[in-house]
Amino acid sequence: MPYEEVPNPGTNVNPFPALPEPPSTTSTSSSPPAPTYNQVPHHIRSDKRFASPRSCNTLIAMENSQTARNIELKDNTTIIVLGASGDLAKKKTYPALFGLYRNQFLPKDVHIVGYARTKMDHEEYLRRIKSYMKTPTKEIEHQLEKFCSICTYVSGQYDKDESFEKLDNHLAELEKGRPETNRLFYMALPPSVFTIVSQHLKKCCYPKKGIARIIVEKPFGKDLASSRELQKSLEPDWKEEEIFRIDHYLGKEMVKNILILRFGNSFLGATWNRNHIDNVQITFKEPFGTEGRGGYFDEFGIIRDVMQNHLLQVLTLLAMERPISFDAEDIRDEKVRVLRAIPPIEPKNVIIGQYGKSLDGAKPSYKEDETVPLGSRCPTFCALVAYIKNERWDGVPFIMKAGKALNEQKTEIRIQFKDVTSGIFKDIPRNELVMRIQPNESVYIKMNSKLPGLSMQTVVTELDLTYRRRFSDLKIPEAYESLVLDCLKGDHSNFVRDDELDASWRIFTPLLHYLDDHKEIIPMEYPYGSRGPAVLDDFTASYGYKFSDAAGYQWPTTTAAPPNKL
Repeated sequence: MPYEEVPNPGTNVNPFPALPEPPSTTSTSSSPPAPTYNQVPHHIRSDKRFASPRSCNTLIAMENSQTARNIELKDNTTIIVLGASGDLAKKKTYPALFGLYRNQFLPKDVHIVGYARTKMDHEEYLRRIKSYMKTPTKEIEHQLEKFCSICTYVSGQYDKDESFEKLDNHLAELEKGRPETNRLFYMALPPSVFTIVSQHLKKCCYPKKGIARIIVEKPFGKDLASSRELQKSLEPDWKEEEIFRIDHYLGKEMVKNILILRFGNSFLGATWNRNHIDNVQITFKEPFGTEGRGGYFDEFGIIRDVMQNHLLQVLTLLAMERPISFDAEDIRDEKVRVLRAIPPIEPKNVIIGQYGKSLDGAKPSYKEDETVPLGSRCPTFCALVAYIKNERWDGVPFIMKAGKALNEQKTEIRIQFKDVTSGIFKDIPRNELVMRIQPNESVYIKMNSKLPGLSMQTVVTELDLTYRRRFSDLKIPEAYESLVLDCLKGDHSNFVRDDELDASWRIFTPLLHYLDDHKEIIPMEYPYGSRGPAVLDDFTASYGYKFSDAAGYQWPTTTAAPPNKL
C-alpha cells in the first residue's frame, strides 16, 4: 500500500535573502544538454548474493559470502604505513595497529614497516610511535615492547623510483622464505601525494605473488571534478576491490550498529518512514577550534571536512533500504541508491557561521589563528537540510549540523516522530529515538508515560541502552582498529566505493561552488563556546523540529518527580 502524500515544509529561514537562486541548468537549445551533477559515470554493481535461513541464537551471525575480493589475510602479511612520521600515523594508525596486536587480531607473522621522508634512526622511530600509546599496566607495557619488535622504518621520497625500490628491498628482506607476500599499504598522507605514491607503489612494491590492498584516507577531493580526477588517477594501477577508502566514522561502534537496530527490530521497521517520522537531525559538535591548524582547515571548511563525508555516511545508513544480505556490495548498492535520490543541497536550506571570541575573551576567534588567511570566509559551522526523493522519505527533512568551538563534544542522531493525534492529550511531547555516537555510546527512546500516583499526569521517560552500563565487561574498539581489521579481512562494507563517492559529491558540489563564487556571503559570527549562530533554533523549527521543555534534553535525564496531586 503506498504511503500517503506528505507536503514539503512551508516557510524556511533563508540565510541569503538578497541573493539570486543558482542559475537553471535547463537547456533551450536543440544541442545535447551539458552534463549535470546528476549524471554519474559508474554503474551500480548487481552481483546479488541471497542469504540463507539461519536459526536464531543469543549471538546472531550476519550472512555474507566468501569471494575473491574478501579473502582474509591471515599469514605472510606486511603492513606498510606511508606517512609514518605524521600526526595521523602517530595518533591513530599505530595505536590502532597496537590495539589489534595485543588482542591477537593481526596476522601471526605480521611485519609493520613505516615509510616517510623524515630521516631518523630506529630508536627515534620507536620513540615517536610510542608517544601516543597508552600503557596503564605492566602487561600492556610488555606487549608494547613486543609490538615494537615487529616494527621497522625506511626513509625516502614520495616521487623517486629509487626510494620505493629501497622500500621494496627492505620488504623482500623481511619476507624471505614466505610462500607468498601479502602487502597492505596504509596511506596516512595528504591528498596532494596520493597519486604519485600510489603509482610508485604499483610500479616498485606491488607483490609478485600475493594480495595487495591500499587504504586511502579522506579527503577524497574537494568537489565532484577533483574527486573524479583522483579516482581516474588510481584506476590504471589499482582495482576497485584493492582500494579501501577510509571514513573513520564508518568504524564507530554506534554507526556500525545502525543497520542492526533498523533491520533487526521489526517494531522500528514499521515506523521508519514519512508516515511516522517528522524530521531527522544528525549533529556533530566539537568544543575546540582549529588552534594552529587553521591554514589546513581553511582550505576545506566544515562542509567538506565533516558533512560531505561523515554525516552523509550516517544519513545513508539511516535512510537506505534493506539490503539483500550483509555482503559489502549489497550494502553499498543500497547506499548508492539512496544517495542518488538526494537532490543537490539548495542554498535556501543552509546557514553558515564562523566562531568569534568567547564571551569572556579567553578564547580567540577563528580569524585570530595566525595560520588562517586574512579575511577568511571559511565556515566553521553549518546547518543544512537534505531531502530524499523516494516513496519512503519524500518530504522528511534531514537536518545536518556541524561546528567547531561549540559548547560541548558530541555526535548524535535524533529522530523525531510525528505528533500524537490530538484529542485526549494536549501538548504532549513527541517521541524521539536518539543514538549517541560519541562520547559514551547510547541509544534511548523518549516516550510518554503516566506519572505514578493518583493523578493522570504524564511524564517523559526513556527506554535507555547506555553501552557503559549494559556492556560494562566488553571493550568497545576504536574506529581505526575496526576498519584496519575489516581491510585485513577484505570486508568493504564500511569503506566508500567509487560510485558512492561520486554520488555524495554530486549532492554537495553545487552548494560549495555557490558559496565560493558569491564573495558577498559572510558567515554569521557566533561566540566560541556557544551552541552556534543565534538563528539556529529558528532554522530547525522552520523544518518542523519541536523542542519541548517537558521532555528534558540532558544526558542522562534525571527528573525529580513532582508531588502527587488529586
